Amino acid sequence: MHWIWLIIVGAIVGGLGRLFHPGADPMPWYATIGLGLGGSLIGGIIARLLIGTAGGFFFAFLGAVLLLYLYRRFAQGRGLTGAPR
Repeated sequence: MHWIWLIIVGAIVGGLGRLFHPGADPMPWYATIGLGLGGSLIGGIIARLLIGTAGGFFFAFLGAVLLLYLYRRFAQGRGLTGAPR
């Protein structure tokens, strides 16, 4: 049951992270789940460093947005809003 919950939360957090950034992003569903899970991990680490406790959904969302920005910036070679450089 834990794995199913991780997949559901990962899909929600990853989907919200993708909705936050403007523009089209050709990413399959399993990459969106991975983005959400990775964002939850990064957000949890940031929350532990900043406030000393688990950050919850808000920090998971911030982590997903950060990961998506870094992916677009370095892997795809484009900025926040637009076409490749």
